[in-house]
Amino acid sequence: MKISPVSSEVLLQSVVALSRVAGAAILNIYKADDFGEIRKADDSPLTRADMASHHAIIAGLQKIDPLCPILSEEAADVPYEIRRHWARFWLVDPLDGTKEFIKRNGEFTVNIALIESGRPVLGVVYVPVTGVCYFAAAGVGAFVLRGDSAAQPIRVHEPVPGSPLRVVASRSHSDERTAALLQALGEFESVSMGSSLKLCLVAEGAADFYPRLGPTMEWDTAAAHAVVSVAGGIVCSIAGDELCYNKADLHNPEFFVCHQNAVWLLDHARQVNTR
Repeated sequence: MKISPVSSEVLLQSVVALSRVAGAAILNIYKADDFGEIRKADDSPLTRADMASHHAIIAGLQKIDPLCPILSEEAADVPYEIRRHWARFWLVDPLDGTKEFIKRNGEFTVNIALIESGRPVLGVVYVPVTGVCYFAAAGVGAFVLRGDSAAQPIRVHEPVPGSPLRVVASRSHSDERTAALLQALGEFESVSMGSSLKLCLVAEGAADFYPRLGPTMEWDTAAAHAVVSVAGGIVCSIAGDELCYNKADLHNPEFFVCHQNAVWLLDHARQVNTR
């Protein structure tokens, strides 16, 4: 079932408001001395803030859209035999960038996405520490909201061949392959960032290219992917296929993020990466 542009706008604003509720729950714990950190089965960290945000979002989405199923990183054990029948569902990362949260560097986000037929059609990425919110919906537009200022529309910047690229790299996941790729691209300016904010920097035109040559999960990218797409960008595999969602293993392939018309950049990056 597709949603109309009018209802999309109302739904988008409701999810933006919900992301702030979840962000407030995170900040209550961010100010505490003890995060209640434990290690999950994959050795990634989990804190009381992850769960507080998770519970706030689940409760909020059930009120906003009671018939739509929800898949959250902190409740991702829904069997694929059930999930594969979902034509429409919410995909949530209650606290993206838990490592950044633990480091107290502020670069963590609340991610909420609506998936339809495997594609993200609505996404909200909220930064609790700064209050910055990136949000978008198909048929509505892509925006950034900073503090009390009015929301501003955003667009992905289309780089010009031969000009220096602004490349965004992971704060916590640097690797030799990415470094080699960047060196082969020629002159570039590197911007480090944590969590899904890397995709949002491309969405708002503050960076031209984000290569991710490492593992991610679908909930890590879905909300920001929606923002990038509506803002005129693409999130695609190295082979050039746009990322899709609700796969059996919920893993993303390695991917590139840039303007949808920057075919020359994708081709060059692909050739370098496959040498």
